[in-house]
This record gives sequence, structure tokens and C-alpha cells, in this order.
Amino acid sequence: MSAFDEDLFLKGLEQRKATLGAEYVEKNLAAADDFTRPFQEAMTAWCWGFGWGDGVIDAKTRSMMNLSMIGALGKMHEWEIHCRGAINNGVTQEEIRAIIHIIGIYCGVPQALECFRVARKVLEEA
Repeated sequence: MSAFDEDLFLKGLEQRKATLGAEYVEKNLAAADDFTRPFQEAMTAWCWGFGWGDGVIDAKTRSMMNLSMIGALGKMHEWEIHCRGAINNGVTQEEIRAIIHIIGIYCGVPQALECFRVARKVLEEA
């Protein structure tokens, strides 16, 4: 990595840990091998350093946006991870419910039901 990329990676690493939890992030990075490590590093720098690191939109709002977009895509494993992160970033149960309502309106009832199922699991664990 270049010096700029390293700085962006470190910035991203800090934000990724703040949102998803240090234990989760460190476990993912430790599990990376020669095949997956370049993606983990690039994703940390690009998504978390560049995407989340500009300071224009606060972390809570970004989490709410992520839940909406990931819910729309139907990527429920990622939705579960980001639901936990959203709670870490201050998103309330009522806000999660409102986000799921919007997902239901624009993406369909079955997708909203999936989001409710996963959100319930996450909220019960919190």
C-alpha cells in the first residue's frame, strides 16, 4: 500500500471498529489470508476510510442509509452486521422500524419481513 492508502486504511480501520466493534473487525482481519487480505484492506480503506471518513454525514445517518440500501439489496448477512453497527451508532429501535417500513414500501413486503426477522434477533441480543 502507498502512504496515502495506508493513511486511508488506518482511518477506515478506526471507523470500522467504532461501528462494527473492534472484536468483530479484528476477527475478520485475522481470518484474512493471501487470497482475501487484499480485499479486506481495500474495503477497509475505500468503504470505511473514504466512504465513511469524510465527516460530511454523521455515522448515525450513514448507518441508517446503509440499512436502507443493504435491505433493498436483500443481503441479510450484511444487514444483520450493519444493524448491530447502527445500534452502536445510536440508531434507535423506532428508527430501525421506520427504515424497515420504507424498505417494505419500495422493495416489497417479503423483504421487510426478512428485515424485521433479523432486526428482532439483533435487538434481542443487544
